[in-house]
Amino acid sequence: KLRRDRMKVTMGRRPARCYRYCKDKPYIKSRFCRGVPDPKIRIYDVGNKWADVDLLPQCVHLMSDEKEQISAECLEAARIVVNKYMSTQVGKDGFHMRIRAHPFHVLRINKMLSCAGADRLQTGMRHAFGKPIGLIARVRIGQILMSIRTRPGDKAHAIEACRRAGYKIPGRQKICIAKEWGFTKFSWDEYKLYKKQGRLDHEGAHATWRRAHGPIAKAGKKAVLSYELERKSIIQKNAAEKAAVEKAAAIKAAKAAAAAYQEAMRKRNQA
Repeated sequence: KLRRDRMKVTMGRRPARCYRYCKDKPYIKSRFCRGVPDPKIRIYDVGNKWADVDLLPQCVHLMSDEKEQISAECLEAARIVVNKYMSTQVGKDGFHMRIRAHPFHVLRINKMLSCAGADRLQTGMRHAFGKPIGLIARVRIGQILMSIRTRPGDKAHAIEACRRAGYKIPGRQKICIAKEWGFTKFSWDEYKLYKKQGRLDHEGAHATWRRAHGPIAKAGKKAVLSYELERKSIIQKNAAEKAAVEKAAAIKAAKAAAAAYQEAMRKRNQA
């Protein structure tokens, strides 16, 4: 018994549910906060990260639906499950996944002896500051946690991968199908139009926009004359007109269905 009491028992990692909610100010690593352990997640891009922007146009996001804190261990577990599933379904060259949340917030704990070596439980000082034990990412509602770009035919696999990754992360998440082309900021119509005009410069997973305004010296080789371009407002106008036509067609179909239902009910009552 005496030997057992003298044994030093190391305390395990505190559960992540203790640090789930954003409570205080962000506390990051600095020259004032030293001795912070490295995050568990070290790789943020998996899959075919060197694929050209034209090869993987379809993009699916996993979006946070809560204001909370997500530990680096959760992000690492989500990265592993997405990489495993997508590699088996579409191959290592058929997708590119990127973790969009980064753990910068430092967690602290006030360690006290509460095991075999203590004669009685320690209570300690209330609101103690504690020492760094790990890192966590603070996310807001609507923030993208991870993005997967793949081929249009593999959209269902990307959605399933995001669904499985949601089980590794606390709180609620939403799976969103992006309107943009891959990881770019352009919609599908804008990307096709700008590519046809020769206004896009491919830079790996992204595409930059060639300047049509400002000094030519600043734009360099990416400069393009403005009279060669079709304005973005025309694209928006065409999209609005298309949406209005689709809405009118849907309303017309709904009215026709309602009228047919009423006619059927009238004949039934007469019979």
